Amino acid sequence: MTTKTTQQDINRIVWKACDTFRGVIDPSQYKDYILTMLFIKYLSDVNRSKYQEHLDRYNGDVTRAERAMRRERFIVPKESTFDYLFENRNAGNIGELINIALAKLEEANREKMGSEDGTNIFRNIDFNSGNLGDTKDKNVRLRNLLIDFSDEKLNFEPSHLSDSDVIGDAYMYLVSTFASESGKKAGEFFTPAEVSTLLAKLTKSKPGARICDPACGSGSLLIKAGQEVGSDNFSLYGQEVNGSTWALAMMNMFLHGFDSATIRWGDTLRNPKLKEGDKLMKFDTVVANPPFSLNKWGAEEAADDPYNRFWRGIPPKSKGDWAFISHMIETAYEGRGKVGVVVPHGVLFRGASEGKIRKQTIQENLLEAVIGLPSKLFYGTGIPAAIIIFNKGKKSENVLFIDASKEYESGKNQNILREKDIEHVVSTYRQFVDENLQPGVVEDKYAYVASFAEIEENDFNLNIPRYVDTFEEEEEVDIKAVQKKINSLETELKAVQEKMNEYLKELNLI
Repeated sequence: MTTKTTQQDINRIVWKACDTFRGVIDPSQYKDYILTMLFIKYLSDVNRSKYQEHLDRYNGDVTRAERAMRRERFIVPKESTFDYLFENRNAGNIGELINIALAKLEEANREKMGSEDGTNIFRNIDFNSGNLGDTKDKNVRLRNLLIDFSDEKLNFEPSHLSDSDVIGDAYMYLVSTFASESGKKAGEFFTPAEVSTLLAKLTKSKPGARICDPACGSGSLLIKAGQEVGSDNFSLYGQEVNGSTWALAMMNMFLHGFDSATIRWGDTLRNPKLKEGDKLMKFDTVVANPPFSLNKWGAEEAADDPYNRFWRGIPPKSKGDWAFISHMIETAYEGRGKVGVVVPHGVLFRGASEGKIRKQTIQENLLEAVIGLPSKLFYGTGIPAAIIIFNKGKKSENVLFIDASKEYESGKNQNILREKDIEHVVSTYRQFVDENLQPGVVEDKYAYVASFAEIEENDFNLNIPRYVDTFEEEEEVDIKAVQKKINSLETELKAVQEKMNEYLKELNLI
């Protein structure tokens, strides 16, 4: 009986492989090598299994089997297979051979693995890099990497997997674990799974929806948003500025079966690439966890933006939060588009140009909900964040405020949103939307519905404590009882001091 490969098997083998790179390069870099090798192993195993299926179907006719293979999801040249690389693991130029394998794989699958400008997904991943050490050390490391991935338990042939989602789930888990090791750099490529789940549920898309993440990182939030639809009838779009992270997102889509996802490489604010003709593409749902308060985001060029995204105002050059929000709002369909974005709390109350943009969006009746999250949820920062929901199809002028900052599970390095915490937020939001709740307290010390007039009275400041009263009355102090306790302690202290003096006299110390 065949032993099935589980996510635990994958995790164990991959973490063993990580030892090859620890102490040599930063975790934010070696994740690229590890996850790329995992992708090669997956494609190779699936390709070998499919080839055997076709051979069996055509009674060993190699020509017909090879012709059938050209119609499979991916074409994997012999030199791009894991088996070929493993056979050549002792070659003096193994780093170069792996690079050639990636290049041939890209060439054979140009339509899937390339961007619209001809850039391929492995361009920024170099297995022959001097960062891996001198030639001798590098060859040893890459040989060990191939040996680790040759473990018989790491078999991705469909008949060997414990379930069809195991490779996609493992990939997401590994990206998240790399993020925890990468510290401050992790926010560049990963949104914690629980936050992605919460945002996906709050912006739940209907079948047929176009879903976009303009700062998609490794694609975890975008995938969660797609899975939340509940059917296969949706399309995913994203853009990512970092080349190696864009490659991770592409591989992530493939491993989850989203081969038709459109993920572009480039700077969304300076050079948005999701377009139809000369206009920005529109979406039913736009979600993102953009970099907090991005400096030098392109404010100098924003006034001449050809897409007029910043007509409400130009955010300060040292804080790009409202630049991302403005882009997201402008790319949501009029009359029905929904936007969900993770932001630092300063977005809710900072003044100057940010205050003017915030006021304008509220006056347009786009703001639907403001949700405060616990601190220490995100890799690389301990500050609390918030989720803002904008809706271009709002039914009332009211806005929901939720203070979810106290509901979480404490972790050693990161706090975690539990399933019940996520459900509490989502059910409260659904109640607000479905029942058209009127202004007032929804749940004491947790949720409040504010009218436009109330927000206007607060000068369009969205700081959550202005709306959700979280003040806890202190327990009344019994002064007499406290004084009695103090007197008792003083009496005990006096007795202890007298006893101590007796001991000291016996020892001739006083």
